[in-house]
Amino acid sequence: MKTLPDYPYSFAELQKRIATINIQPLQSFPSEKQAIRLALDCIDLTTLEGIDNSAKIEQLCNNAIQFNTAAVCVFPVFVKQAKLLLKDTPIKVATVAGAFPHGQSPIDLKVAEVEYAVAQGADEIDMVISRGLFLEKKYNIVFNEIEAIKKACQHAHLKVILETGELIEPELVFKASMLAMYAGADFIKTSTGKIPINATPDAFLVMLDAIQLYNNETKRQVGVKPAGGITDITTTLLYLKIFENTLNTSLLSNRFLRFGASKLASHLYHSFEN
Repeated sequence: MKTLPDYPYSFAELQKRIATINIQPLQSFPSEKQAIRLALDCIDLTTLEGIDNSAKIEQLCNNAIQFNTAAVCVFPVFVKQAKLLLKDTPIKVATVAGAFPHGQSPIDLKVAEVEYAVAQGADEIDMVISRGLFLEKKYNIVFNEIEAIKKACQHAHLKVILETGELIEPELVFKASMLAMYAGADFIKTSTGKIPINATPDAFLVMLDAIQLYNNETKRQVGVKPAGGITDITTTLLYLKIFENTLNTSLLSNRFLRFGASKLASHLYHSFEN
């Protein structure tokens, strides 16, 4: 594994950058309505609750078709059902696997769950790193786990969840981002949505800085997914502004940007339709 680089910005400097970006108009869209449509196109419509059942998955998929979202995200046991419901659409089926949401299981069990999800037909795998190992600076172990899960994904894209709300410091978010990409992540994702602190603009900006550095080094483009806590249009537009001020605006599509913001989807849809 390559040495993880240091992050050049303090938290205060991040806040200044975000404040400057926030007062700027959106550059990539002729209207706010078109920005809302793009955001809706980038949503992974998700249900990850203990009460999930076949009826709830059917409703989720119907909503995804109505809203024209990028993907649905469900538990592995519902992947086959979701694939059938979405078979005539471009909507992807994502699933969480690899000891979601804690990451605290042996690697062979994590890999087995990923292999099961892929066999069920998953297009995308959302895994979460072991923050305990990462915070102990056992970077090689975390790297090797991501690499093993990436191999188990076969054709499926891998989103690596950092759980930035538990890493807190920009330096740690940056290092975790670089580690995940070095290990083969196709996307890096902020959060599981299962802890009090989920996606934040500062964590998102740190991750975009990491993506830019990684792309400069390798010429491989990695996507990003802020997830959890994004509930209104104003915040959504801020994330779009941060993206377009940090990465190439040609990357503004669901190929490289996703939102884990299911509660937002209906609001965006009705705002766009009206």
